[in-house]
Amino acid sequence: MMAAIAAGGVAVLTLPPFSILPLVPVAYATLLVLLRHLPVAKAALVGWAFGLGQFGFGLSWIAESFYVDAERFGAMAIPAVAGLSAGLAAFPAIASALFTAIARRRAIEGVAACLLFATCWTAAEWLRGHVLTGFPWNLVGYALVDYAALRQPAAWVGSYGLSFFVILVGTLPAPALLTEVRPRWSIPLLGVGIVVAIWSAGVARLQLEPPGPPGLDLRIVQGNVPQQEKWAPENRVATITRYLDLSTRPGSVDILLWPETAFPGFLDEDSGARSRIAAAIPDEGLLLTGVPDRVSTDEGTRYFNTVQAYDHTGRSLTGYAKHHLVPFGEYVPFRGWLPIERMTEGLGDFTAGPGPRTLAFPGVPLVAVAICYEIIFPGHVVDGLFRPDWIFNATNDAWFGTSIGPEQHLASARMRAVEEGLPVVRAANTGISAIIDANGDLVARLGTGETGVIDAALPFTYPPTLYARFGDRTLLALIFVTWAVGLAAGLGGTHRHNKKTRTEAKSCW
Repeated sequence: MMAAIAAGGVAVLTLPPFSILPLVPVAYATLLVLLRHLPVAKAALVGWAFGLGQFGFGLSWIAESFYVDAERFGAMAIPAVAGLSAGLAAFPAIASALFTAIARRRAIEGVAACLLFATCWTAAEWLRGHVLTGFPWNLVGYALVDYAALRQPAAWVGSYGLSFFVILVGTLPAPALLTEVRPRWSIPLLGVGIVVAIWSAGVARLQLEPPGPPGLDLRIVQGNVPQQEKWAPENRVATITRYLDLSTRPGSVDILLWPETAFPGFLDEDSGARSRIAAAIPDEGLLLTGVPDRVSTDEGTRYFNTVQAYDHTGRSLTGYAKHHLVPFGEYVPFRGWLPIERMTEGLGDFTAGPGPRTLAFPGVPLVAVAICYEIIFPGHVVDGLFRPDWIFNATNDAWFGTSIGPEQHLASARMRAVEEGLPVVRAANTGISAIIDANGDLVARLGTGETGVIDAALPFTYPPTLYARFGDRTLLALIFVTWAVGLAAGLGGTHRHNKKTRTEAKSCW
């Protein structure tokens, strides 16, 4: 159990901000070795222990959000992280149990065992991204985020497809060391071949001649307002003044971009604040800012987390309401059953918006909006019927201070850029604000705890990628083709000749 927990912790070091790629086989080959000889129930327990180490370390930064209001929520920090980690560990447990059940029944060994494990892991990871609203944080494929060529295949197979490749290659040392395959060097050579193929495909994409940029000048404003001060009524004027001072610095600006809930109130109800803000918006320019909103209905007042657009007259043009809300942060699941308060300020639970939406403004490239952690969901950021030219990600990571959380959040945004072939422009209250091009490269960034602006042109946009067109259907095609090639190459690993060889195969896995 302790070895599995340790291997799960090592897996986190393969991901941003660490990105130590050589540790991938250390983590996942170790897990595969630990699953040898185990019945299904024990395999599930080992997988759960691996997940406990993986999520306990990888999501430890969540505890910081509870200390923002330590008097009310501080005591819940450690239990919340432990409980969330234990729950999410169910998905590695499912992957391990499913792998063991199939491998033992079908007597699968060698490279085929790695292929089977990669398939089971990817299926469980996909489920984690969809079950109970989903939480696809720290996908295994993000180990490749900081490696430009290696992350490019996400444009074809998405982040779940990258996870499949990473697990497949990362587990190959296990059969190389433990089975009687001859010659032994053939398995490592296969792993090298897969990596070279992925790298070559990525290099080819990076060498494509991108379309010319649209010539739009952006200014991202990072106000760096501490979460403890953000909603205090006595700080509202100072907060607005800070954003206006940063917004009116000299420079060429077409669009101003403020973070999630940059204005700590209902801006459409505050004419005085709108007048001050309008004076900072360039003529013929726009402001996209995060603000809370409320609407009165017959059933009562409904609250929304929105990004709204304003022109230089202070007129509200249109907006987007966040549709993928954070459980316990923006609403309480099973309210009435759970005696739990939500952690964010406000008078009631937020209401979800209708879904991804593309916003259109005269003379401005079409823009999709993703608020906060909506950017972590592969294939669920862009309106498939009305493709935008760029993605604006407004977020408030002040909850998580200078922990590894904001870096992990940024990694997700970079992968959405590659998958969709679209630049992602990120405005974060306390960082990390960034401009990300359609290859996932960081054009500019402001780190956590910094106050300032990013002035840059909107990067180029690619035509729709394969993943943008077909979504996770490309993942199914990838797995099907890989299995077909493996079986054609004789990697099935299934022994049906006699009882003896079946027993020998089971002794390996």
